[in-house]
Amino acid sequence: MDVLGYLLLAAVIFFAIRPLLPVKGVRQISAAQLKNELKDKNKQFVDVRTPGEFQLNHIQGFKNIPLQQLPQRMNELSKEKEVVVICQSGIRSRKASSLLKKHGFKVTNVKGGVSAWH
Repeated sequence: MDVLGYLLLAAVIFFAIRPLLPVKGVRQISAAQLKNELKDKNKQFVDVRTPGEFQLNHIQGFKNIPLQQLPQRMNELSKEKEVVVICQSGIRSRKASSLLKKHGFKVTNVKGGVSAWH
């Protein structure tokens, strides 16, 4: 394989794993750590899964704002309080964390999502 082939392979690998990498400036916590966070009244908890997913199974204290609706519903969140974001596996919450961070929110992402909670 020549140099161009290696560069192309590296680019493909990077773009394949990029959605799994943490967002810069966003704190990452485990599902176990979330149990302690839920007691903190100075935090707001957002589940970015679909309403159907949320209705079937959700963690008490989380508000459902689906990822697709988040840009229009950010005004429901306070920039004065940290936002703890969760989804099913961590991919949508990573996207939500990135969006919220860009809009000036302090954000924490739950690694592994609701799947890791159970």
